[in-house]
Amino acid sequence: MQTRREFLRQAAAALAGGLALPQIFTSCGGGKAAAVKKNIGLQLYSLREMVKDEGIEKVLEAVAKMGYTNVELASYNDGQIYGMSPASFKKLLDDNGLRCTSAHVSTTYTKETEAEAFQWWDKAIDAHNTVGLKYLIQPWLDVNENTPLDTLKQYCDYFSSVGQKTAAASISFGYHNHAHEFKTIDGQPIYDLMLDNVSKNHVTFELDVFWCIKGGADPVKYLAERPGQFKAIHIKDAKEIGASKEINFQPIFEQMKANNIKDWFVEVEEYTNNNPVESVQQSYDYLAAAEYVY
Repeated sequence: MQTRREFLRQAAAALAGGLALPQIFTSCGGGKAAAVKKNIGLQLYSLREMVKDEGIEKVLEAVAKMGYTNVELASYNDGQIYGMSPASFKKLLDDNGLRCTSAHVSTTYTKETEAEAFQWWDKAIDAHNTVGLKYLIQPWLDVNENTPLDTLKQYCDYFSSVGQKTAAASISFGYHNHAHEFKTIDGQPIYDLMLDNVSKNHVTFELDVFWCIKGGADPVKYLAERPGQFKAIHIKDAKEIGASKEINFQPIFEQMKANNIKDWFVEVEEYTNNNPVESVQQSYDYLAAAEYVY
C-alpha cells in the first residue's frame, strides 16, 4: 500500500516533470476514481406493493442498494410514518445512508372542518419535522373545469394557511399536480390560477413533468417563467423512466439545473414486466447514465 510520504514524493516528481496530477490522485487509492454519485431521489409510492408485502425496512435497504440517495414518503397516519415512530423511521433512514427531504400527505378539508384539518396538520408537521424533511406536499386536489372559481380560491387560501404553519417548523408546504389541473376555468388553466392565488412565500409547487405534458402543457416553460415557485420535481414517464421515448428529459433537467432545483424524485406507477423493483432499478440506471442528469 502506498504511504502518504511516498504519495507526496510521487506528486512532487510529477509536478517537476510536468505530468498531469489528476491521474496520480485518481490512482492513489488503487484504482479508478469513483464516479460522482448523482442526487437521484425516489418517491416510495413506486414500491408500494413491496412495502405492503415485505415491509419498509426491506424497501429502504433495496432502494439504497440500487443507488438512490434521497426518498419521498407516501405513508403517514396519526403521528406514524410507515407504521413507525418518526424517530425510529429516521434511524432506519440513517442506517441505510438515505436522506428524506419530502413527503406526500393530505387530509380532508372543507370550510366547516377547517379547525380539525389544522389540528391534523400540526401533528403531521411535528412528526415529519423529526425526520428532518424540507417539504410536505399535498398530492391531489379534486378540482376540474366545473369547479367554481371561488371554491378554487378557497383552497388556495387554505394552502397558504397550511404553508404558514409548516414554515414555523422550517418546512415548505407544496402541491403536486396531475393532468386535470391544466383544464381551464373561465379560460385560464387551473394550475395557473393556483400559482397566482396562493401565497408565494408559503406555498411551493412540485411539478410532475409527465402529468404536465399529458395535460397539454410544457414543464420547461413553467420552470423558466416561474422559477421561484418550483422547489421539487417529479421525474416520471408512462412506465420506467425513458422507456416510452416520448419525453425529452434533457431540456427539463437543464432548466431544473438553471433554477438550482436540488430535490427531484423518480416516480414509477406502472411496470412493463409487472416487476416494480426491476422497473425502479431500470429508471435509476437510465438517469445515472444520462450526462445531463445531476
